[in-house]
Amino acid sequence: MSSAVLGQRPDRIIIVGGGAAAFFGAIACATANPRAQITLLEAAPRVLGKVRISGGGRCNVTHHCFDPALLVQHYPRGGKELRGAFNRFQPRDTMQWFQERGVALKTEADGRVFPVSDDSSTIINCLVAEAKALGVRIRTQAAVKRIANVAGEFQVMTSQTPEPLVADRLLLATGSSPQGYRLAAQLGHTIVPPVPSLFTFQVADPRLHERAGLSVHPVRATLKVADQPPLTQEGALLITHWGFSGPVVLKLSAWGARSLASHHYQATLTINWLPLVSYDNLRSRLEACRVRLPKRAIASHCPFDLPRRLWSYWLELVGIPVDQTWAHLTKKSSQQLALLLHRSEFAIVGKGVFKEEFVTCGGVDLKDVDFKTMASRRCPGLFLAGELLDIDGVTGGFNLQSAWTTGWIAGQSLGRNG
Repeated sequence: MSSAVLGQRPDRIIIVGGGAAAFFGAIACATANPRAQITLLEAAPRVLGKVRISGGGRCNVTHHCFDPALLVQHYPRGGKELRGAFNRFQPRDTMQWFQERGVALKTEADGRVFPVSDDSSTIINCLVAEAKALGVRIRTQAAVKRIANVAGEFQVMTSQTPEPLVADRLLLATGSSPQGYRLAAQLGHTIVPPVPSLFTFQVADPRLHERAGLSVHPVRATLKVADQPPLTQEGALLITHWGFSGPVVLKLSAWGARSLASHHYQATLTINWLPLVSYDNLRSRLEACRVRLPKRAIASHCPFDLPRRLWSYWLELVGIPVDQTWAHLTKKSSQQLALLLHRSEFAIVGKGVFKEEFVTCGGVDLKDVDFKTMASRRCPGLFLAGELLDIDGVTGGFNLQSAWTTGWIAGQSLGRNG
């Protein structure tokens, strides 16, 4: 029987964290249990910091994929657990939720969903306004130092007050912060050691670095880390002044996050620059140029839809002079050139970063969580959501979607317990 029926005091709910999962949890809880007293505690001066920088400041709200079976394939870790969760709250629900609150959304050609405003503050303002309208108390610069579970209540010590805040139920949604992991561990949870996910690759090749800014789409890229099975992805590749970036690299970094970390980010990347063209076809097209354009300089004519400056890179590698004509292309050089286009190998010597966004592989072991409610299996009355969990997705709005979904389910459960 609810406290409203018994005339008792409202349920006291504390949300630790101020990101996407925390806000969605607070809002869902307040909607399910309007009488609850909900306090959201954020350590930083401003809430929703990662939402602010998501999508380069545009906020990649979610991804236009409405089939849970397909959606979970974009999560290197947590996909199996999210399958049921996405059947309850998925990208279609996220989009509807924001649109019902006046946020116009758009879907780009690659499936990423953004606010029409192309401004993350549109999403932030919506979430903050909704939380405040539902009576959620938001406290910033309120770092949680310790949580004690005493006689069925949570005592939460913060940096703001000498006395603990008391809660009947608690949601931990602290993102990938070390303090969040410590709090979860203190409350009995196993922490899978966190390592970076979604990062760029460093390559020690000055001639490649000179081609920074060039992009090729699509390429087929295969990552090989020591004795681990190879990982292959197709998509756009971007050359940078330190190596490689772009969606295909970020996906490989996510799927290979653990093995790359354990091998100190040393690996081999093999790139097929023209995955739709066979090796034999490459050879034929090079031979055709030798016949059709005998007097033309090889450097001035690339027979493939590839950047000219990248064509000159391969010519340098093969040792073909700038002024050499097609008539003087040797069989050996032709074979070498075709092979480089078909499978160039690069030694990965380290990792870079992906803009300001930081996604982590690791966190609370998923066996410690009931994904029907997001309740802890280790600590009654405690719920967990968002990137604190050992869940991470590839780039494209998938990480925010798992935050919305787990936050929404946790908030519903928090409210229903009232």
